[in-house]
Amino acid sequence: MPRILYIVPHRINRSPGQRFRCEQYLTALQDRGFEITYSNIISEKDDTVFYSKGNYHFKAWILVKSFIKRLKDIRKAKKFDVVFIYREAFMLGITLFEKLLRSKKALIIFDFDDAIWLNDTSEGNANLDWLKKPSKTASIIKIADLVLAGNTYLANYAKLFNPRIEIMPTTIDTNYHKKLIKTQDTSSICIGWTGTSTTLKHFETIIPVLKKIKEKFQDKIYFKVIVNFLYSFPELNIEATQWSSEKEIEDLSEINIGIMPLPDDEWSKGKCGFKGLQYMALEIPTIMSPVGVNSEIINDGENGFLASTEEDWVNKLSLLIENEDIRIKLGQAGRKTVEEKYSVNALKEQYIQYFLNLIEMKKA
Repeated sequence: MPRILYIVPHRINRSPGQRFRCEQYLTALQDRGFEITYSNIISEKDDTVFYSKGNYHFKAWILVKSFIKRLKDIRKAKKFDVVFIYREAFMLGITLFEKLLRSKKALIIFDFDDAIWLNDTSEGNANLDWLKKPSKTASIIKIADLVLAGNTYLANYAKLFNPRIEIMPTTIDTNYHKKLIKTQDTSSICIGWTGTSTTLKHFETIIPVLKKIKEKFQDKIYFKVIVNFLYSFPELNIEATQWSSEKEIEDLSEINIGIMPLPDDEWSKGKCGFKGLQYMALEIPTIMSPVGVNSEIINDGENGFLASTEEDWVNKLSLLIENEDIRIKLGQAGRKTVEEKYSVNALKEQYIQYFLNLIEMKKA
């Protein structure tokens, strides 16, 4: 029975990136006979403190606990056929644990889905960003036996340091992502966004557009923001819905038009589009900024819309608000795109094969 050690920052069902790139494949791997050990270093208890401002003594204790746990992972690494590292083994700017794993002759798969060689520290730890070293990503890529990159932009970066690169898109479990029939009043159209505290700044770039849309359509539309912390924007009557795994699909299903605005910068080019893919999987007509992989996911006017300027956003939102037939058409086409190109069902065999190929290579 082949054994995989997953080295990840967070517990199961905590991090969107881990959910969509690691966790939703665990059952498929186990069904194929793999034994999985999942090793996260930030517990539920430590989570809130770690991403808050201040609390430096407690954060230092979290670092000490995390360091000890990773040392334990190193000691048991030889028991595993493959060690899978999602983004990094440790949250500081060191590659000690990756190098120790390499010294143990472990087969390493390194997976990343953001431009993590750039600095993008959370707001709560902004004054500690000197402890991080984003450039360590290159060092980790160099020692990996296989690198899984979330899109072409990330893959091209990784190829500067390692020839063994595969593009593995961020995928959606279409068996889980099924739109629920709405029971609320359908006289108003919901324009929605979902994300985390780290990506809320992207949503806020679209607020000038939403103000124009609200002025134009008044009570015909309303806005819904799903995020993992308390947030409000009274001017647009937005009171954020707290994200929860139990109500995730129910909350998303309320949305009639899904939006994914992004700034056109290097960090955003590394994003893998999963916010938009979630909308599309639920047959929600989607508008995305044409940045990075978004332009590969969306064929403008066929399975969604791309909008770059403020005028684009206003015009395309207006078209969807005014025309239910177009909303239905784009929603259905979006779902089909996800099923065929960006779903777990479509890509799980490819994912499993990466592990099998690596194990066979070691035997040879």
